[in-house]
Amino acid sequence: MRELVRLLEEPRVCSYLPNEVASLEYRIVQGLEPERYEYLLERGYRRFGRQLFRPQCPGCRQCVSVRVLVDEFEPSRGFRRVLRRNERIRVVRARPSVTNEHVELYNRYHQMMHRLRGWRRDRILRGDYIESFVVGGGDFAWQWMYYDGDELVGVALMDETPNSISLVYFFHDPEWRGYSPGTFSVLTQLDYAKQVGKKHAYPGYWIPANQSMAYKSRLRPFERLVRHPVDDEKPRWVRYHTGDPIESETAPVAGAVRLL
Repeated sequence: MRELVRLLEEPRVCSYLPNEVASLEYRIVQGLEPERYEYLLERGYRRFGRQLFRPQCPGCRQCVSVRVLVDEFEPSRGFRRVLRRNERIRVVRARPSVTNEHVELYNRYHQMMHRLRGWRRDRILRGDYIESFVVGGGDFAWQWMYYDGDELVGVALMDETPNSISLVYFFHDPEWRGYSPGTFSVLTQLDYAKQVGKKHAYPGYWIPANQSMAYKSRLRPFERLVRHPVDDEKPRWVRYHTGDPIESETAPVAGAVRLL
């Protein structure tokens, strides 16, 4: 892996908790190897396109890095109900790509989320989609396409490292919303991870106060990262139990350039 630059974002209003101030640390990289990527996942980083990032918010610690213990995970009764309700859905796993269907589906999903939850208007163009979801993943990036008959109704982006999977992003047809598509997508990916012998699944940051993130607390058992360590520091993951402290801690950002 070659790191081109490390940036620290200027504090801004948080997209998930509007009363908080957010700031992300970014690392722009080339040639990210699966083993190195897993090393960074263990230290709280996420990937989006060519960027790796993790929170470095000045006064808030509510983004909690979590990972599901794949071998111990068993779908609850509610999860099994979701699986039954989606038995008609066909899943195709392939390398990330883009079609007009992908772009239109992404835009319909974001229009729905803007209307329902006040998400920022985010209409994507084909080139932006490629930059966000197709490039930067190397040999470890996959997409899961969900079909109802011949109609594409959902797309999940997933990364696969030697011992883990990382759930990158998911969007779906608004008409599928009543069938818990997000939960269904997570369950299909966890089932795959178990079949191929992965140890961990990284579903992204858990923010208990954010409704869109609440489902992650049901993916038990899971561990949380106690603090964001520097690169050469061993990460400390602990099993989460109801009532445990949930705030994470940040680490100093060495060599970062302030991004204005």
